[in-house]
Amino acid sequence: MTTARLPRVPQEERTRVMRQRLLDATVELLVERGWSGTSTTLVSQRAGVSRGAQLHHFPTKNALVIAAVEHLQQQRGAELKDAVAGLPTGARRTRAVLDVLAEQFAGPLFAAALELWVAARTDPTLRASVAPLEQRIGRDVHRRTVAVLGADESQPGVRELIQATLDLIRGLGLANTISDDRARRDRILDQWAVLLDQTLDRRPEAQALKETTT
Repeated sequence: MTTARLPRVPQEERTRVMRQRLLDATVELLVERGWSGTSTTLVSQRAGVSRGAQLHHFPTKNALVIAAVEHLQQQRGAELKDAVAGLPTGARRTRAVLDVLAEQFAGPLFAAALELWVAARTDPTLRASVAPLEQRIGRDVHRRTVAVLGADESQPGVRELIQATLDLIRGLGLANTISDDRARRDRILDQWAVLLDQTLDRRPEAQALKETTT
């Protein structure tokens, strides 16, 4: 009797899976233990990857952590796109969008990124890598926010309002790392949604006026 051979997994796929395990393990450790408690040895152990293989792809802790945060940001971007697809239209949409954004700043990505920012403050080498990463993430989040809110940045002040929205939500996320701040956050976002709708001209009476003039 012969034993059927299992199909051989291509090297590229094995490498992709291994990198994914390393990046996921890095984020988990950053959230659980912080920057100082995360080491390349612990990452390779949790990922089930040999130290040699890990060092081949990510020779330093800085390289590994930055790649992990960027990897998680890409995942969260896809999740944001899916979440927005199910949001209501009309008067309730702005408030729903703010809730989705707030969740982005309350999950593992924000916790991992926060550890990275704090460490970079006193580490010039790490800061040199973190600054461009933060700029890329910031531009991506800003672009997605403009899209989901349907904002027109050619109008005066709208770009600044979108950035203020993200700064507000980031600050609320920071407050939530110490204690459960959801109740206060909800009250603030209720009022901010009203401000956004007024500024972006999406109040019910403004929408009705548009419909009668088009």
